[in-house]
Amino acid sequence: MRDPARDVLARRPRHGLIPVALGLLGLCASLGCGAKSAPKSARVPITVAIAVERPVPFAIAATGTVEAIRTAAIGSQVGGTVQRVAFREGDYVRAGQLLIQLDPRPFGAALDQALAALARDRARAATARVESERAEKLFAQDMLSQSEWDQKRADAEALAATVQADSAAASTARLNLEFAAIRAPISGHTGRVAVHAGDYVKAATSDPLVTIIQPDPIRVRFAIPEREVPLLQRYRTGNPRVEIHPDGSRVIPGKLVFVDNAVDPGSGTLLLKGEVPNPDGRLVPGQFVDVRLILYVAPKSLVVPARAVSVGQQGSYVYVVKPDSTVASRPVEVERTRDEISVIARGLTAGEAVVTDGQLKLAPGSKVSIRPSIVEEGQ
Repeated sequence: MRDPARDVLARRPRHGLIPVALGLLGLCASLGCGAKSAPKSARVPITVAIAVERPVPFAIAATGTVEAIRTAAIGSQVGGTVQRVAFREGDYVRAGQLLIQLDPRPFGAALDQALAALARDRARAATARVESERAEKLFAQDMLSQSEWDQKRADAEALAATVQADSAAASTARLNLEFAAIRAPISGHTGRVAVHAGDYVKAATSDPLVTIIQPDPIRVRFAIPEREVPLLQRYRTGNPRVEIHPDGSRVIPGKLVFVDNAVDPGSGTLLLKGEVPNPDGRLVPGQFVDVRLILYVAPKSLVVPARAVSVGQQGSYVYVVKPDSTVASRPVEVERTRDEISVIARGLTAGEAVVTDGQLKLAPGSKVSIRPSIVEEGQ
């Protein structure tokens, strides 16, 4: 007996499979079931810099400490009570300006007493001198004994010496009166004041009443490693310069004023000092600053940004952009690197473009596209 379902399937039209087959063929063509076409190579976006020739200083970098050229720790040469303080902490004072006034009355009285004693002894000395001269004449006429003449002469000489002592005492009393007015020995900025009106000040103590520093010019002390000493000695006759970098934006030029005569055996460094102008007083003693000792300036050095130089197994190299927008790897010899600049001794010529960003995606022969508005010169 025949199966009815099988008869129904046998009688179904087959023309519905044609659209399906055509659709599969189109999908296969779109997916590349036939022969594969070679893909286009993508260009690598990069930034470049131009190698340029320019003067480049040869410098040794160090960290320095600011110190004042002149510092005065003010004390008192006499003891007394502070009558007044004639300045404010932090004021700029001139040499000779009154700082602290001690009570002058005891010193004035001592001076008057010394002057009175001097006047008295001068009168006595004058009388003794006259008596000595009279005794000399009497002795010559055999009217006075030797012992009496010797006594008169000794009295006159003793009173003359007393006058000298009184004169010295009067001078001391006059100086003490002057010392009661404590004055600035140098011009500069004052620091913290240790006394106030009514305080008693002792004479010749080690603790200063106030400290004055000369702010301009100012010095910076720094040290260079022992291995750099031969370079310093080689170029020292060319008057090396000093540059101070107190922050990231300012550079203060100065001069080298001191080179120590021996290397410190403990640290293996040589002490140097530079002097720079400080009219605004921004540099203060004890401040740490970056220092560059410029030994000489190379007039024509080929430079590129330091980020353009890569290091591989064969040494340093750069990617050079060729006229056909491809790159080539070029070995270079770096003489030195300063800040963000590399000085190239061999391997490049002025005017060549080197890649500064995007090197990790490059290989020799890679096609590149330079990003718009990012073409630098060796800084």
